[in-house]
Amino acid sequence: MQTLLPLASDIGMRLKARRETVAVSESSSGGLISAALLSVAGASAYYRGGGVIYTPQAFRGLMGLGRADMPEGMRSSTEPYASMMARTIRGKLDADWGLCETGASGPSGNGYGDAAGHTCVAVSGAQIEISRTLETGLSDREANMRLFALEALTLLHEALA
Repeated sequence: MQTLLPLASDIGMRLKARRETVAVSESSSGGLISAALLSVAGASAYYRGGGVIYTPQAFRGLMGLGRADMPEGMRSSTEPYASMMARTIRGKLDADWGLCETGASGPSGNGYGDAAGHTCVAVSGAQIEISRTLETGLSDREANMRLFALEALTLLHEALA
């Protein structure tokens, strides 16, 4: 968590200065993204909320989405899915920015065939949408969770630059 805090602090400072907000949909990072953003004093000025969308129940219950809402062939742990979730959480919480992480933290891969250490992150804003994939090559669940959160926060930081 300590490696995430300086980046989260800078993100918080930038969002506050711009009077902008962020909403988070995360999965394999298990809440670390939100925890880092919320560790900054005054986070209520920019953090709209978030959820750990780890199961189909969370997908339906927290995001209000079902299979019919997903384009044909789309699946979790992909850049298009991460982008869709970033847009969705941004809209649901009326935020300026949506941030998503989705992947396989390990020690084994996910049911889609992605290896442990695979994640996709995306950010969605009014004029920008960016996504990318990270492959750590690690099976260490905790290390991957931290690296996934760092990747998502780094992407948001870059989008704010």
